[in-house]
Amino acid sequence: MSDDRIALVTGATQGIGLQIAKDLVAKGLTVLVGARDLEKGEKAVQDIGAGAHAILLDVTDEASIARAAALIRTRFGRLDILMNNAGISRAKPNQDFAEAVRTNLLTDAPLADIRTVFETNVFGVIAVTQAMLPLLRESPAGRIVITGSSGASLTLNSDPTNPHRKMFGNYSASKAAAHAVMLAFALALEGTNIKVNSACPGFTSTALNNFNGTRSVEEGAREPVRLALIGEDGPTGSFSDEDGPVAW
Repeated sequence: MSDDRIALVTGATQGIGLQIAKDLVAKGLTVLVGARDLEKGEKAVQDIGAGAHAILLDVTDEASIARAAALIRTRFGRLDILMNNAGISRAKPNQDFAEAVRTNLLTDAPLADIRTVFETNVFGVIAVTQAMLPLLRESPAGRIVITGSSGASLTLNSDPTNPHRKMFGNYSASKAAAHAVMLAFALALEGTNIKVNSACPGFTSTALNNFNGTRSVEEGAREPVRLALIGEDGPTGSFSDEDGPVAW
């Protein structure tokens, strides 16, 4: 099975991003593996197999983003799918998880840490999407997917019986903002051939949560991949998981 579509997956060297890349390659697509460390990107490509190509991309560095966009234009001429998957849950990657949970709360989180998380999870999404839009406009059916989180749902966390609300802080706020960014792009692109959606992978076991998640990466990748491959009758401006729409 072959498919001439070209996909870029940010944060694709591990976790859900790596699995999304594997799944898209398995469906015959050409997949660009976005990596802040090109060596890690090349190792991921070896794991993914033919059809995958490593590309240096730091979503917090505008120059890196611009170089990646220029390289894609030179080598491929267009982009069909943008998977905005790169994300961080805390500013200090080696921080003790219990301490990270405590300082995630906005009552305790240092402002610098809040800015660091938002830089990747929100501004990184905006910067990459803006840079890749000219390439996506060259596609007959452009698709943009943002890896979202039901843990960032304002509706669900407003429910006093929801146990997650005790952990709603910096990360969740950044993801709620990312959902709003997705909708803003979807509304701005209404009437074009580009669809923009958010996919919640569920509580997936990755480095993001110190592998405390209950779902496998294979399960977590299903909804992002589905939305990446939707047809003309598919949604835009939606937020969903495998079970259907998620409350905002």
